[in-house]
Amino acid sequence: MTQSTDAFDRDVRRFVYDVVLRRGYPPTTAEAAAGLRATVDEVRACFARLAAGHILVLQSGAGEILMANPFSAVPTPFLVEFDDYACYGNCIWDAMGIVAMRGRDALIKTSCGDCGALMEVRIVAGALQSGEGVAHYALPARRWWDDIVFT
Repeated sequence: MTQSTDAFDRDVRRFVYDVVLRRGYPPTTAEAAAGLRATVDEVRACFARLAAGHILVLQSGAGEILMANPFSAVPTPFLVEFDDYACYGNCIWDAMGIVAMRGRDALIKTSCGDCGALMEVRIVAGALQSGEGVAHYALPARRWWDDIVFT
């Protein structure tokens, strides 16, 4: 690697979010290495630094991206449907954040945390068009990173 670690980390972060915004889920370490003309080891080390900085959340043991907040790399109870793809948010807050990041109309499908009933939130032109409910957070925001996967 010929550039500084900080510059490489910015390039990797930009690459990850360019990919996730384009297709709805993050790249693998191999995809990032190929796209950035870097080694897998360089990308893995960068992913670890970005995870330490609460930019990414990595899969335990594998080192692959689990969360490129607000996007999830794996299915969750917060499906966000756009006209060109569907993706997953980590929570309702993240699902709405995905819609805001993309600036496009979307339908969020989830379920009631109490009774399990289907819930849908439709966002059109940046505003809530339909859907209602109460978002409940089990922990205060200052404690989310204590166990961000659970939170």
